[in-house]
Order: sequence, then structure tokens, then C-alpha cells
Amino acid sequence: MDLFLPCLLFVMLHWSNAQPSPGYYPSYRFRPLRGFDRGFNNLWGPEHQSVSGDQSSVTIWLDRNSGSGFKSIRPFRNGYFGASIKLQPGYTAGVITAFYLSNNQAHPGFHDEVDIEFLGTTPGKPYTLQTNVYVRGSGDGNIIGREMKFHLWFDPTAGFHNYGILWNPNEIIFFVDDVPIRQYPRKSAGTFPQRPMWLYGSIWDASSWATEDGKYRADYRYQPFVARFTRFIVRGCAPSAPPRCRPAPSSSYGAGLSRRQFAAMGWAQRHFMVYNYCRDPKRDHSLTPECRS
Repeated sequence: MDLFLPCLLFVMLHWSNAQPSPGYYPSYRFRPLRGFDRGFNNLWGPEHQSVSGDQSSVTIWLDRNSGSGFKSIRPFRNGYFGASIKLQPGYTAGVITAFYLSNNQAHPGFHDEVDIEFLGTTPGKPYTLQTNVYVRGSGDGNIIGREMKFHLWFDPTAGFHNYGILWNPNEIIFFVDDVPIRQYPRKSAGTFPQRPMWLYGSIWDASSWATEDGKYRADYRYQPFVARFTRFIVRGCAPSAPPRCRPAPSSSYGAGLSRRQFAAMGWAQRHFMVYNYCRDPKRDHSLTPECRS
């Protein structure tokens, strides 16, 4: 009896933190690209990028000379965009691995962006997954970020996991292993990206802010810093696509999340969310009117 109660409590705690089934699996609903070169081009750092012989995966890395990035061949006006990603263990402070949508090259200084970013860390501390939405912002200090940050319920360095962004005219949903962790609804035209965006992946040095607000910087004694991407899913409508090209569904019901998905998202946010911009008392929420609702 003395051992029974502690064991029962351990089992109950483990069960309560087990990943729930969302009931809808977009990373398996849509077929992955048949080859990396069918969907992407190198953007920068070609010598720090390696595509597998069968075109199923790409490895990018950062060292003291350069990082690397890739960009989709065409833009999209909506869609589901996913990849399986494996991160590097050990000391990765200051390093950002990113998978995101953006039109910054088409609209410099006034662009939209939807980010999944992995913020590097120090040994013994977890990676932080940061989601962010920029709307007609810039990179010169006028940008208004809408960050929500999470610690994951698994080790993202131990194997590949699926990460996805679903963007349609009414909402943006961020997925981790098909669990929706964040839903960003369209409240107004001024708070929602509506212009076509391209899909990107990159690894780069963000020592000034990435790890504990810049407390720990990239240490190139641990180079190279490596990120691996595979199983790319790019299921979206190009700007010139006819009206019959419909946005990817958010759930098995079509638009919006199902009850099971809402429950799974609640579980992720209760247990693993570590920052929400709408709850930050230091933020000027007159600049983020969606927080009022």
C-alpha cells in the first residue's frame, strides 16, 4: 500500500500530460512533395545546405562563416505548410531554426510573416518554440510581434516531429504533431495577413535576443549547428489559382477547429505555453487590438 499511492499518482500525472488525439491529422492528410527541388530553391548559404540524393530531405547548418536558408519557388494566398524537423542537441544558444511564411522580399519594410521558430538553448534546458504573426510590419523597430511561446512535450532533438502552419482567409493555426497549439483568428483586416507569402526555412545567428533575451550567445566552439528537414507538405493556392482552388480545411468539418482539436489545444496551452503576448503587462495592447477580445 505504501508503494501503491505514489505509483498511482505517477501514472495519473503521466496520463494527464500524454498527448491527446486531435482527431484530425493534416500532416498525413496531404501528400508530401516528391522532391525538395520541386518546391524550393536555395535562398542563401548554398555551401551550408545539403539535399539528400533522393530529394526527400535537406540539411542546413550554421557556423561562424554563414547560415543557410531556402525559399519556395512560388508564393501562396493560403494553404497548409508542414515539415518534419529534427534539431541539434547540446549547446545551441543564440541559434534560430525557422520554418515560416513571409513576403518580406516583395514588400520590404512593410511585410507580413507567420513564424515557427526554435530558439536555441543551453544544455539541460528545453528548446523554446516561438510562434509569431507580423502584419504589415518591418524589421527596423516598428514591427509589432504577436508571440506565443511553448516548451514541447518531447525532445525535438531525439527524432523528427511534424510542425505545420495552416493559413486561410479566416484564421492561422499552428500545429505540432497535428495538435493545434495556437489559433490566430482574423479579427480585422488590419490584424491579419492577406497578401501572398512564400514558404521559407532557415538557420541563423540571433544572439542578441534568441536565448533568454540575449543572455547566452552563439558559441562557435560547438559549430556546426545543424537542422534537418524532411517530409515537406505544401498544399496551397497560388495567387493566380482559379476560385475552385479552395483553402486547406482546418478540421474534418472544414472551416474552424473541432471540439477535439479545441480540447487538444487547451491541453497544449495549459501545460506547455510559457509566454502569451496578450498577457504581457509590459506590452502596449493598443497596438494589438485583438487582445481585447
